[in-house]
Amino acid sequence: MPLSLRSCSISVIEQLLEFLSVKRLVHYVAKWKGITFMTSRQGLGVGGGTPYGFDVGDSERGAVLKGLDLGVEGMRVGGQRLLIVPPELAYGNKGVQEIPPNATIELDVELLAIKQNPFGHQQYIGKVKHAVFHTQKAARKRVVVSTEENVVASLDLRHGEIFWRHVLGSDDVIDQIDIALGKYVISLSSGGSVLRAWNLPDGQMVWESTLLGSKASKPLLLIPTNLKVNRDNVLFVYGNGFIHAVATIDGEVIWKKELASEGFDHFTLSLFFPFILFKTLAEYSFMFCSVDVQQLIYPDGSDTLYAVGLLGLSQFDVYQLDVKSGELLRHYSMLFPTGFSGDLSFVSDDTAVAMDSTGTTLVAIHFQDGQISFHQTDVSQLIQDFSGAAVILPSKIAGSFILKLDSSVVFIKVINEGKLEVVGRLGHADAVSDALSLSDGQQAFSLIQHADGKIILTVKLSNDWTSNVIEETTQMDHQRGLVHKVFINSYVRTDRSNGFRALIVMEDHSLLLLQQGEIVWTREDGLASIMDVKASELPVEKDGVSVAKVEHNLFEWLKGHLLKLKGTLMIATPDDVAAIQKMRLQSSEKSKMTRDRNGFRKLLIVLTRAGKLFALHTGDGRIVWSLLLNTLRKSETCENPRGISLHQWQDPHHHALDENPSVLVVGRCGHTSDSAGVLSIVDTYTGEERNHMGPVHSIAHIIPLPFSDSMEQRLHLLVDANGHAHLYPRSAEALGIFQRELGNIYWYSAETDKNILRGHGVRKNCVLEVSDEFCFDTRDLWSIVFPSESEKIAVTATRSLNEVVHTQAKVTADQEVMYKFISKNLLFLATVAPKAVGPIGSVTPDESSLVVYVIDTVTGRILHRMTHHGSQGPVQAVFSENWVVYHYFNLRAHRYEMSVIEIYDQARADNKEILKLVLGTHNLTSPTRLTPPKSSRSHSLIFSRIL
Repeated sequence: MPLSLRSCSISVIEQLLEFLSVKRLVHYVAKWKGITFMTSRQGLGVGGGTPYGFDVGDSERGAVLKGLDLGVEGMRVGGQRLLIVPPELAYGNKGVQEIPPNATIELDVELLAIKQNPFGHQQYIGKVKHAVFHTQKAARKRVVVSTEENVVASLDLRHGEIFWRHVLGSDDVIDQIDIALGKYVISLSSGGSVLRAWNLPDGQMVWESTLLGSKASKPLLLIPTNLKVNRDNVLFVYGNGFIHAVATIDGEVIWKKELASEGFDHFTLSLFFPFILFKTLAEYSFMFCSVDVQQLIYPDGSDTLYAVGLLGLSQFDVYQLDVKSGELLRHYSMLFPTGFSGDLSFVSDDTAVAMDSTGTTLVAIHFQDGQISFHQTDVSQLIQDFSGAAVILPSKIAGSFILKLDSSVVFIKVINEGKLEVVGRLGHADAVSDALSLSDGQQAFSLIQHADGKIILTVKLSNDWTSNVIEETTQMDHQRGLVHKVFINSYVRTDRSNGFRALIVMEDHSLLLLQQGEIVWTREDGLASIMDVKASELPVEKDGVSVAKVEHNLFEWLKGHLLKLKGTLMIATPDDVAAIQKMRLQSSEKSKMTRDRNGFRKLLIVLTRAGKLFALHTGDGRIVWSLLLNTLRKSETCENPRGISLHQWQDPHHHALDENPSVLVVGRCGHTSDSAGVLSIVDTYTGEERNHMGPVHSIAHIIPLPFSDSMEQRLHLLVDANGHAHLYPRSAEALGIFQRELGNIYWYSAETDKNILRGHGVRKNCVLEVSDEFCFDTRDLWSIVFPSESEKIAVTATRSLNEVVHTQAKVTADQEVMYKFISKNLLFLATVAPKAVGPIGSVTPDESSLVVYVIDTVTGRILHRMTHHGSQGPVQAVFSENWVVYHYFNLRAHRYEMSVIEIYDQARADNKEILKLVLGTHNLTSPTRLTPPKSSRSHSLIFSRIL
């Protein structure tokens, strides 16, 4: 058999598909030596099972087998093929799981549908914080994840595609996830208040339970392997001060128990009275507060559930409950006088480790049979060069825990009677996984280290720190940053040994799967948390073509037709098919890197919460380049960096300028407006960082100005928390332009917490200890205070600075000319009744109202005001030319509505002749007076049902 892709078509004569960016939906059965190892024809769905979908060319990105991607080329819907896939188009010389290296496999494929996707569509999930693998042989292998964007999703473990995804509300933060009974995904959210079960194969919600309580507490989820109460499998949840036993099958609460703290009697207080004399009431608040449960423990086969935690910072508590009734069987506790710091780390079902309040002593806590004992060990006794304070890192490694020092991490094992032993020390470890149970009863865990553009994945057994189960090195793109989290999963190789795969969460929030030292697939899930977006024009296609270029294009044209003919006749080799796909990508109009005739083709510059910039092509949605900004990475000078916004910095239109467009990226070194700022200037064509500044002064407001220097760099004012305005770029030319226009610069600020809108202007240079000619004082020009008892600022909108006005007049049906009131100083503002700030339906129509304003930001005049009674937000608004479109919810009609405001200038009402407008005798470019317009029109668009 030759080493090439062969196919036997069962359908009629097929034609080569002549379009790009299509989604193909198939059913397949994958076999090796006649044994089915993977199939989509299982479970429910179309034709029995869940069809598998992929895009043309996904094999180039590692998202699908190359043999499948190339093998379905030319198939028609309903057609079937048997593909004989050689190793180089399958799993290569490394194999995967049960498939050995250099294996030829068979794919029985049926093409169900072809969906053309002209605009592209991507789904992202955000930065993963929990992951649970599901790799049973009878089902499709998947990993279930929850993310910081409050998403629960199921991913195909082989290709990284989304099986299903659910986005929860912004305040419905996911606390934990797990899998129950092998068929339900259990999610706990909202601080332990909401428990849901999702069907594992298709993601349909099976049930939802609301778990009420009296006080906020750390949420915990425990799913025993085989525990039944009244014939129902149960799971346990701790949240809001209560333990709940919940039936797994239907979400019914079987019992609930509040863990009330027991106060100290007079005898106990007298024992510690000498300490109390020298302590404040706050330091001994544990005597009056509730217990903070940190772990639920259920020993397999027992009838007892243990809840273990701390009361305040000094008392260790253990509660024993009957699993069937929730009855409290025993409660015992013990005081640790010097107090604990941080959370407990549980190394077994009866042993925990904590750090004392000084951060210099480790405390091993043993609890069993109603007895509690503390064993203290100074960190300096374990680590000779220790100084300062240590922190216990969160981990779940049987019998061990991890201690973080200033320059290293130390792995410590708990041996008999609470004694501690150092078993390993690393200069650094970027991430450590939880322990994973293996088929032979042992436990393994993994750790990740960085070294010279590579990451080193090491897997060790929990009971053997001297040797490595595996150690694999993988090349890693430095634009992904450091590893933040790692989750591991095992599989049995053909030689019956254990193999491991690692799910890696990177600093840029991307998700990768590593196996056998290779990256199996990647996901750019940082794009789920976008901070700001700016559109950048593509370059104009140059005129003039050389003879050599014409000859080259003619040769490529002939070559392309020959390849297409071979594909149609089914005699094309895999290399020929790959060449056809490459030619389609290059010749596709929508994927060109030049400006189209109508100006629709652009680059979208996207700033994510991870501090990474992406350039996305609007034609096909592909990532042109990406850049992880150093200014937005954690450092000694910037502890908590975060991106704020993007602004157009340079947009050259003059052909003599040999410059690419660029954007200004603004960030802060903290979460408040008085934090130090950081700035970066990035080329939008190449993704190169041209310049960066910071940390600099604080940045409270960013004011793009309608002025540019000779290099077409736009001037910006960055206003700090003290009200000083800083000019950028910091050049003599920019300063000269700014000083000439000083009297024409105005801006506004909306203080939503105070319900005040203010107008500002520039006054003079700042008076500082260190002279700065680019710093200016600001002054308040006007203010509007909205009545807090009836209105609350909801949204503001202004025109874009670079917006093009297509026409300054409108001709009505009776040939009357109406002149648009066009001003860049106009502001749209909407307020809602204070009671209507919550979600839709949280207030009655009589208690709700929406008020909209159009305001001149130079004078503070209200040009237009309208009230929508019985309406509420959320309000979305777009301001363009002389019109505003805003979207809201009408509670009386129970529907969404959109309203439009159009503003016209009556100062030019005497120019009503169309002939003057056409001939240009009327001056439409003269400055618009600041007098308010006397004409505004408003109308609403109504939707028949809720969107």
